[in-house]
Amino acid sequence: MPIINLFLVGGAIVLALIIFLIVAKFFNLWLRASISNAPVSIVNLLAMYLRGVPNALIVDTRITASKAGISINTDQLEAHYLAGGEVSHVVLSLIAADKAGIPLDFNRACAIDLACKGTSKTVLEAVRTSINPKVIDCPHPDMGRGGKIDAVAKDGISLRVRARVTVRTNLDRFIGGATEETVVARVGEGIVTCIGSSASYKDVLENPDSISKLVLHKGVDAGTAFEILSIDIADIDVGENVGAKLQAEQAETDKKIAQANAEVRRAAAVAVEQEMAARTQEMRARVVEAEAQIPLAMAEAFRNGNMGIMDFARYKNLAADTDMRSKIAGVSTNASQG
Repeated sequence: MPIINLFLVGGAIVLALIIFLIVAKFFNLWLRASISNAPVSIVNLLAMYLRGVPNALIVDTRITASKAGISINTDQLEAHYLAGGEVSHVVLSLIAADKAGIPLDFNRACAIDLACKGTSKTVLEAVRTSINPKVIDCPHPDMGRGGKIDAVAKDGISLRVRARVTVRTNLDRFIGGATEETVVARVGEGIVTCIGSSASYKDVLENPDSISKLVLHKGVDAGTAFEILSIDIADIDVGENVGAKLQAEQAETDKKIAQANAEVRRAAAVAVEQEMAARTQEMRARVVEAEAQIPLAMAEAFRNGNMGIMDFARYKNLAADTDMRSKIAGVSTNASQG
């Protein structure tokens, strides 16, 4: 019996020591939460520790929410932390929305925070942008091309435009809504459409607000996470005469095509000329060939008795006379050669 009592006393002492150590470890957090009117039990603090949740972060964020008049229990904060969210950003965004009179509950704030995970955006930034509108340059300065959008009017004159878009975050469409890049792309498309449909670049210079009206009328913020408040044309520059440049390039192209066609016709003419020269040589060859048959015919006539010596003499005299007359006239013939 004395040994059993000794074990019981020893176990009670060990248990009391463990309880004392636990209370001593979490006493500061428990006391801070209690005096801040956001009490958290020692058991909950121990459970957070065992689950690997930073209990100091949970307690501090709950105290912050409680001081702002927002009621959030530790289970909600723990669940969002374990889901990979930023509990401090969620609480601060709830406080900012509450002070600005924007309806935003804890679950939606958590959803927005998780949607921002992996991006440069935060739920706190989204709420602040909803309170204080943000100005977006169109196009973005890092897109190059001199930081302006090029568009050509119907008269062929190009205009270079830079716009500034004032947007406000639409928290209802933030989850699944398009980002700033989509807004900038749609505004740029609207600017190009407006300038391209203008009869002259002067019309755009006289009424630059027509660009803003057209773009706003198209509702470029549909399906995005933003609501466009205004589109202001910050700068317009007159560019080059694209129409004249294109016409000059077309004329140069037509000239090259005409030159190519003329070269084709010249080559065809040269080919025809060479063909005719070849045919002429062929005909001359036939004449020479026919003249070569004359002596053979005369010899055949001699053999057949159809031609005598006197006939041949008269032929020679006639050929000599013809050759003489041709030399006197300055014309060479092939008769003497025959």
